Amino acid sequence: MNTNLSKKQIAVLIDPDKTDTKKLQKIAEASRKASIDFFLVGGSLLLKNNLEETVLFLKKHTKKKVYLFPGNPMQITSKADGILLLSLISGRNPELLIGHHVQAAPFLKQSKLHIFPTGYLLIESGIPTTVSYISNTTPIPANKPEIAACTALAGEQLGLKCIYLEAGSGALNAVSKEIIQAVRKMISIPLIVGGGLRSAEQITTAFKAGADIVVIGTAIEKDILFLEEIKNIQK
Repeated sequence: MNTNLSKKQIAVLIDPDKTDTKKLQKIAEASRKASIDFFLVGGSLLLKNNLEETVLFLKKHTKKKVYLFPGNPMQITSKADGILLLSLISGRNPELLIGHHVQAAPFLKQSKLHIFPTGYLLIESGIPTTVSYISNTTPIPANKPEIAACTALAGEQLGLKCIYLEAGSGALNAVSKEIIQAVRKMISIPLIVGGGLRSAEQITTAFKAGADIVVIGTAIEKDILFLEEIKNIQK
């Protein structure tokens, strides 16, 4: 993951529970043509126990960096290039603010993974999402950009190195340009936006509003050809 703010990036999020070798092969081929910058691997639940297998497949068949996007402390493998160490600063669940991090800390120290301390903000998306249910937290209202902006600023002041605005997997609505703009004006660290992005137009809007990195996942799970649509996006 390039944290240079001068370069816009597109990442593909892979949920190991929702893929298999055949699907991964198609994603790898399509991602090469679409010039995807890197991969994120993780999910709210991992039932198949194939996290490491997924990471190794992507590294072998794409030559792109693969970073962990963990839903819990068990979703860690030293085979990845790094990890977005997420702190759910929009919620008040102590386990997701620091508790899980304490459990994972010794393994992360041994793993030598590149750690990106990331402030994770859930934004209301129109429907309840898996991440809001599993995390037992209330998303920031979609019509309150000032709350998102101040929360992101607090994260930066605490020393976090990235901010991730998340509408949630399968979100009805993506994070609005108003929220992205408000957060971008408030912080000086990289801004990542994901959830509910289903068109090249939405991705372009997110970039123009101030996103440095855009993450797509569900749209590809439903239609791999979506990667064809975004290969010529102006970042």
